[in-house]
Amino acid sequence: MHPQVRWVLRCQLAVTLVAALVAWGVMGLDAAVSALLGGGIAMASALAYVWRAWRPSGTAEPDAQGAYNAQVAGERYKFAVTLLLFALVFKHYAQLAALPLFLAYAATIVVYWMALLRQQ
Repeated sequence: MHPQVRWVLRCQLAVTLVAALVAWGVMGLDAAVSALLGGGIAMASALAYVWRAWRPSGTAEPDAQGAYNAQVAGERYKFAVTLLLFALVFKHYAQLAALPLFLAYAATIVVYWMALLRQQ
């Protein structure tokens, strides 16, 4: 796995755990679980993106159009995984605390954006 992908996933995990600890301290266990789920959704969507966008194309020489198509496909996978996981959480977790769920999700997504600014 690419070093920048590992960095993003480690940072997303750290943000998720911090969000869960804060939610636990402020709102209790259900809020902490909700925050873990929110961060987990962001991490799962990032993994779906990487899995699809960075898959080998099968051609000997990559081209700009192929790279663009791979990125678009990765974003589609990311969006689909995000929708599916949010739907599953809302359907099956009765004790859901929406605020920690969405705050942890948003904070974890910010880490994903920070990777675009990070230079090796």
